[in-house]
Amino acid sequence: MSISTSPAVRRIFAVGAAAGLAVSLAGCTQVAEAFNGFQQPGAAEEPVTYASPTPLVTEDIAFDSLFTYDGSVSLSTDVADQLELRLDVWAADPKRTSEWDTDNAKTFGFAVNVYDHYVDEKAVLTEKRRVYISSISISSQTAQTSGQVQSPFQFSSDPRTLVPSDTLRSDRGLLLNSFQGGLLVPETTINQLPADTYGITLEFAMTIAVEGVADDDDSFSQQTVYQYLPIAISSDEVAEQ
Repeated sequence: MSISTSPAVRRIFAVGAAAGLAVSLAGCTQVAEAFNGFQQPGAAEEPVTYASPTPLVTEDIAFDSLFTYDGSVSLSTDVADQLELRLDVWAADPKRTSEWDTDNAKTFGFAVNVYDHYVDEKAVLTEKRRVYISSISISSQTAQTSGQVQSPFQFSSDPRTLVPSDTLRSDRGLLLNSFQGGLLVPETTINQLPADTYGITLEFAMTIAVEGVADDDDSFSQQTVYQYLPIAISSDEVAEQ
């Protein structure tokens, strides 16, 4: 698994007024509504190694944050040889995560796509190893000066219920391959956090079906991919420590 940050999401297009955000990622399917209000059952915990984090230091407290100053990151997982699942996450409001604090609403968007590096990105779908996503969940864990741990943000859903009915899908889930499919969530919000919070880690859990050989319906296998996103939070209470 490799993790890389990017200065900003580079491809932008206009999303409807209900989303209130303009974002583009090639091959993504627009989600008609935000994810707020959904509940997620507990997700399994797995160890993760953070690459090139940017630490937030407040006196003796440090929290490794993968968000850049402008607020965007790409989290990449190899789900098969030369088959990459990519989760892009960006800050929407405030766009600079240095302005994310315990009191304000912290809105972000994310997208999930798959890239088969065996073939050209613009190759027809029958030449690519298909990947379908049947569930996605997000859980959270706070880092607080008091030592308490809370889960103020959580979500769980079948992506097929979040997109128009004409998007590419099957019984295995929503198609993720770039250009032919993808999942885009323009915005969802983390609301008020405990006053002594100095960091929050989001865990993304995605259940996917992966095609072993291109255009072979009998070669699919299922797996769950976990990605972790630590985000530094500003707090007046922490600053006064």
